[in-house]
Amino acid sequence: MLRDLDLAQAAEPLLRWYLENARTLPWREEPTPYRVWISEIMLQQTRVEAVKPYFARFVERLPDAAALAECPEDELLKLWEGLGYYNRARNLREAARQIAAQYGGTLPADYAKLLELKGIGRYTAGAVASIAYGIAAPAVDGNVLRVLTRLTEDDTDIAKQSFRNETETVLREGMEQLVLPEELVGRLRDRNVPGALNQALMELGATVCVPNGAPLCGECPWREICLARRHDTVSELPVKSRAKARKIERRTVLIIRDGDKVAIRKRPARGLLAGLYELPNVEGNLDDGEALAAVKDMGFLPLRIQRLAEAKHIFSHIEWHMQGYAVLVEEGLPQDEKLLLVDAEDAGRRYAIPAAFAAYAEYMNIRLGNNRFAGKDMSENAGEADAGEGPAGLP
Repeated sequence: MLRDLDLAQAAEPLLRWYLENARTLPWREEPTPYRVWISEIMLQQTRVEAVKPYFARFVERLPDAAALAECPEDELLKLWEGLGYYNRARNLREAARQIAAQYGGTLPADYAKLLELKGIGRYTAGAVASIAYGIAAPAVDGNVLRVLTRLTEDDTDIAKQSFRNETETVLREGMEQLVLPEELVGRLRDRNVPGALNQALMELGATVCVPNGAPLCGECPWREICLARRHDTVSELPVKSRAKARKIERRTVLIIRDGDKVAIRKRPARGLLAGLYELPNVEGNLDDGEALAAVKDMGFLPLRIQRLAEAKHIFSHIEWHMQGYAVLVEEGLPQDEKLLLVDAEDAGRRYAIPAAFAAYAEYMNIRLGNNRFAGKDMSENAGEADAGEGPAGLP
């Protein structure tokens, strides 16, 4: 069981493996508190390869908390476009303002004070405290829970908060008491054992003891001590209760073109995709006649309509099943003041349009989200929604 974890036995082979096998990641190369914080927030529910170009662009434009605190919201959301879970970006800016006002622009070297910052939960506080400051604080995400439950053959439901609490306690106490060979400690960056240990646990879960498919047990530094491997129960762990089924919502998306201009609309300030720009859309999957009527209701005079392919986008708790139409309209002014006619090129460059509409972006001659980084081996993220603290760094 996890409570019986012998961290002294497990840490040394894990850290030696990590020193030889850790991926080269931009936030690891220069682990300042700010860069660790930004990377960990970006990595929540988002694949590592998808984060890399976003991280580089973000820290180049906003290199510190002071710059982030002053960034206009539309520009911030445009920098975040395609990463999803847009409340993460808003919380970053709010926390940056707290950091500027209370801590002189530098994240506090204190786990409890980090928890007081907007959008930072126990995982992120533990990651920043340990990686940037060497504080003995655990950073427990899905990767860590998976490797530890397999190592100790613990079949407790990992969705239970009580089990996450127990895991954090076991790791914290183990870190505080851990004694390692001086030769090994000297090889760690800044001799930072807690930071290296947390990253090694995450790395093991992301690259060897993987969440989907068969784990690479032959490459695991714990292959001789892993109880799940010894008893052939790896495929049964971890145990996790099923999440509630997502709600299906059907929508019709309208790509309304007036020459080189395209219609977009700002979403409400609260709720799903709050404050972002979107393609006009209505509830239900409409037929051609109903779609034309919807366009007329918006104040446009349609000239031609083309039915587009169906598309699906998955949010945390909702799935959008979409039917699209491209509609050419006569020059005119929309009746809805929230609707804007903008140059298609401007729509892609200036306005934050969520990746939920990426399937229809080609009809606007723009790229959305990860598609803007074509040719850089991108992976689509898990979706977009309002989100708080969550597991980080999908492999």
